[in-house]
Amino acid sequence: MKNTDLLKAKINDGNNDSFKELYGTNTATLQIQAKRYSGLLDKFLDAFTSDEAQFFSSPGRTEIGGNHTDHNYGRVLAGAVNLDNVAVAAKNNTSVICIESVGYPKFEVDLSELLPGQDEQYTSASLVRGINARLKELGFAIGGFDAVIDGGVPKGSGLSSSASFEVLIGAIISHLFNDGKLDPILNAIIGQYAENNYFGKPCGLMDQTACAVGGLVSIDFEDPAKPIVKKVNFNFISTGFALVITDTGGNHADLNDEYASLPIEMKSVAVELGAKVLRQVTLEQVVEAIPALREKTGDRALLRAYHFLGDNQRVVNQVEALENNDFKSFLSMVIESGYSSYMYNQNIFPVHNVREQGISLALALSEMVLKGNGAWRVHGGGFAGTIQAFVPQNLLDKYVSTLEHVFGKNSCHKLFIRQKGAVKVEL
Repeated sequence: MKNTDLLKAKINDGNNDSFKELYGTNTATLQIQAKRYSGLLDKFLDAFTSDEAQFFSSPGRTEIGGNHTDHNYGRVLAGAVNLDNVAVAAKNNTSVICIESVGYPKFEVDLSELLPGQDEQYTSASLVRGINARLKELGFAIGGFDAVIDGGVPKGSGLSSSASFEVLIGAIISHLFNDGKLDPILNAIIGQYAENNYFGKPCGLMDQTACAVGGLVSIDFEDPAKPIVKKVNFNFISTGFALVITDTGGNHADLNDEYASLPIEMKSVAVELGAKVLRQVTLEQVVEAIPALREKTGDRALLRAYHFLGDNQRVVNQVEALENNDFKSFLSMVIESGYSSYMYNQNIFPVHNVREQGISLALALSEMVLKGNGAWRVHGGGFAGTIQAFVPQNLLDKYVSTLEHVFGKNSCHKLFIRQKGAVKVEL
């Protein structure tokens, strides 16, 4: 029996331990994933000749605590989710990587040239080249491979499809050429390097770390070159709650200035207090200096500093609550974080377009359905995009129908925290 035939047999209609770990135990969901994997393997065999294919999976991520804290060297709490990017990949014994993504044109990256190319910026090829360049610099083996990828992390969903793609590539190279020896955190750092230096987008490390490590993780960026990553021991599935991410739509155009204002204003407060970032100052210092700072930084910068200092400490308290199995206290802190983002960080709607307030509306509807029974907050960057809610099973249908009545069918993603990060799928 050929290797690929054996691989397809092991999928076993989704009834295998690996699938259950990645996607849960719902029979219908497992069958859907089995069909997805089998179809992806067929696409690989249509496109390439290798019979030594392997499956790889990399999750999306959700930010759970610490909204806009990482860029001022703060703490975040994040989790890997059960929406993932899946790849079938095999060595091709050349120096060329050939990738076909479902719904996108095939592209190639020749590893004989590893310098960044200006004409390649903002492309997937730039990320693949950057990851290989950095791995080679660090002494890892690289080589050509063929891959077909199915992107199950929706773009624009706030679940970080790009970071998931980056660490998926890292996992493929790790297992095909380095016996799986690439550490998950280093995989994340390499993905960030490629995005910053080859793709051309400045970004923090939260997204890649959550996708690479899996489960719930707290990340402390006090030293951004050496972030402290801690896996949080908590079984989310046992709570009986669903994690629902709702895409409120909205126009992301013309938001660059809004996003840029957040770190700039926070850092302006820190600089006036003799520091580089807000992680290096205390709430007491900020409050003491408010009379002198109002004219220099503006009131909004002070409010954003207040949000940062509160949410940064809140991450510590959330982790403690989860480790003590105090889910009720954790939920109350999720709500506190959301209110802080709305009132103080002010990243819920753009000031130049107050007519469009999808996130505000989604938060109001969430409070209407969940008050006293769940939690809700803005998710990620804000201004447009997604919100997050923790919803008990008895309110799940009502919550989803209420939000989708306003934001459209399939705008709600019902998720759970998966324990595996970017991995080779062992069937």
